Amino acid sequence: MSHAASHNDAYGVFASQFSLGPQGGKTPALTVAIKDCLDIEGMVTRCGSRALADAAPAKSHADVVANLLASGCRIVGKTRMHELAYGMTGINTFEGTPVNPRYPDRIPGGSSSGSAAAVAASLVDFAIGTDTGGSIRQPAICCGVIGFKPTFGRVSRKGALPAQSSLDCVGPFARSLPMIERAMSAIDSGFWPETFDGQLRIGRLRLDDRIETPMAEAMLSVDSDKDGVIEDIELPLLNAAFKAGMTIIARETLLANAALMERPELLGDDVRKRLEGARSVTDADVAEAEDIRARFTADVDGLFERFDVLLTPALPLPPPRLFEAGEPAKVLTLTHYLRPFNLSGHPALVLPAATSDGLPSGIQLLGPKGADARLIAMARRLIETNPNFHIEE
Repeated sequence: MSHAASHNDAYGVFASQFSLGPQGGKTPALTVAIKDCLDIEGMVTRCGSRALADAAPAKSHADVVANLLASGCRIVGKTRMHELAYGMTGINTFEGTPVNPRYPDRIPGGSSSGSAAAVAASLVDFAIGTDTGGSIRQPAICCGVIGFKPTFGRVSRKGALPAQSSLDCVGPFARSLPMIERAMSAIDSGFWPETFDGQLRIGRLRLDDRIETPMAEAMLSVDSDKDGVIEDIELPLLNAAFKAGMTIIARETLLANAALMERPELLGDDVRKRLEGARSVTDADVAEAEDIRARFTADVDGLFERFDVLLTPALPLPPPRLFEAGEPAKVLTLTHYLRPFNLSGHPALVLPAATSDGLPSGIQLLGPKGADARLIAMARRLIETNPNFHIEE
């Protein structure tokens, strides 16, 4: 393996010896890395698991891969991930844990760890991940890049594992908003960048004691422009929606991986224990979670009758250091502000920032369903008027 390949591997891109798409040319193709829960024809989709290492190679490209190639992008590797996309740390004892390029003593986040790290290390122009409970947005903040979860169902999941999910979305990581737009245009033929010139009405989540004070700085520093307004909002079902998301992902992940539980010794300890715990989820638990989904979604939809965009913190506490990743108190609440919006299905964008003492932090912006391009345009407006976000142009 060449030195360059070893460098790529450290930051989560494996199988980087292959390249799909155009080579050379007067205008270099955009380079992309793909999370290894998405099929690439002729390659095994391992999902970061020893249990799938000997699976049959994919017979065809996932739709998102086919769309990238059709748009002229060049795929340069697949990325490491938290096993079976069922974890938030990105730590993987089978494949190795990607180094967090900007905060190397801290977790890269999960489950799309390698995709976030590859973008943060400038190995690719953008990367593709998946987000079932914050799995794009959380590693994006951990690694200091932008992450975007589209409206649920907007980007095709054909060729993704798990095959069935009521929460999961395919989306991009990038270092700039224009690159997020180019990535979305490549994976979704119906996406067209927009501008936003009107009055920006921002609904800012009122905080409680779940968030550490430095992690709130980025959100509280956001100002509207001279014509805009910011009002504090309540989401009374936010905590219940977080728990409901945990319930539904447990049930759906167990159903998707039931066959793998026949050989539990091939699974990492953390994932095996989570799948075993998922067996305790009852039909009544799922029914209650679905009721919360409907009510929480209605609450969020109702806020967009008054506001253009909703603003929340990205994380309630800093990403833990690698040696702290086994401590539940350091990990379980990381997606407190992220997971509820997988349940509701709204598009969500995270912008990285740093706390006053230099730790990774950021904000989350949410838009109405289907208003993905407008949400990115509104994020650009906020960046123009708020110097705290050091985002590439």
